[in-house]
Amino acid sequence: MTTFPAGFLWGAATAPHQIEGNNVNSDFWASEGRVPGMERSGDACDSYHRYAEDMRLLADAGLNAYRFGIEWARVEPEPGLISRAELAHYRRMIDKALEFGLTPVVTLHHFTNPRWFAEEGGWAGERAIERFRAYVETVTTILDGVPWVCTMNEPNMLALMTMLARLAADPELAAQWQSPTVDEGVRPVLPDPDPRIGRRLVEAHHAVRDLVRERTGAAVGWTVASQALVARPGGEEKLRELQYVREDLYLEGAKGDDFVGVQSYSSQWVNGTGIEPAPPSPDNTLVGTAYRPDAIGLAVRHTWEATGGIPILITENGIAIGEDERRVAYTSEALRHLGAAMADGVDVRGYLHWSLLDNYEWGHWAPTFGLIAVDRETFVRTPKPSLAWLGEVARRNAL
Repeated sequence: MTTFPAGFLWGAATAPHQIEGNNVNSDFWASEGRVPGMERSGDACDSYHRYAEDMRLLADAGLNAYRFGIEWARVEPEPGLISRAELAHYRRMIDKALEFGLTPVVTLHHFTNPRWFAEEGGWAGERAIERFRAYVETVTTILDGVPWVCTMNEPNMLALMTMLARLAADPELAAQWQSPTVDEGVRPVLPDPDPRIGRRLVEAHHAVRDLVRERTGAAVGWTVASQALVARPGGEEKLRELQYVREDLYLEGAKGDDFVGVQSYSSQWVNGTGIEPAPPSPDNTLVGTAYRPDAIGLAVRHTWEATGGIPILITENGIAIGEDERRVAYTSEALRHLGAAMADGVDVRGYLHWSLLDNYEWGHWAPTFGLIAVDRETFVRTPKPSLAWLGEVARRNAL
């Protein structure tokens, strides 16, 4: 039996743009209308209005934590114009989570920016750090009682999305746009994120880290996407090069944090020339990645080493698959690998599955990661067997 420490967090995660619906003031909403072949988020899962139902399903299943985000584009629709109603909305979400016995893990920035921020130059703009700090200062006023705060979600992927946004803004280049999370066998591996943008995001994270700590008392960190890269013989030097630009720059930026969020789904091989695309296989997921439940163990071990031993929270781990029994099998094996890493001394504080709901996957609706299915016409929620299974794991605190 794989057992977990007392107080271990068990839950699921979501992102505002992917579930709320009608995030009309964001830069990604604007891109959805310009890029050929990109599906619209529209009403998404209508969780802006149905968040209490979502939280109740999570809590009733036996889970004790919920990671959700605050949407900057709603809170500050124009520069300096703060929506008190939106702040109150997100405070109600925090209160509802606490009412249901769910530990809230709140993300302040999950990929999307206000449209005006993007028009100012986004993260490359002269006032980017100042703008982000002002937003975070405003949001800290509603975070009382929140024990975990993620300043940014996957800054390494955010750096990549910033690059891709430039394509979306140019009609002649829009056809080259790729979803950052959906790998299809017909296309190449995603490009490396621009380290200049990455260093700016590190600067932004550091600019707000102490502010959040001082004003809320929460543990503060950010989450990093781990590709769990492994070198082929002869690929060791290339692996180090790719790990730095894709992950380690951001893991170095986490030093001094209270925790680091690890987000892992699959693994890829690196040879002497670069990353090998996942070969076609019937076991591949709906986003084209290899079926690799061992990736989470690789990810936490590398993160633990690269950060010098910062406590870890699994803020995302899951699989895009249509057959729910394979979701259970994947997650069960992933948790065994996680438990093995913990037995070897890696300090992991919780496991948050991606995702609570089948949601909008950054340009696509087909990939289904959720523990709960959502009818896109009626918004009726239908829990999958995997939700009950994970809830039972949480109740036992053991696998």
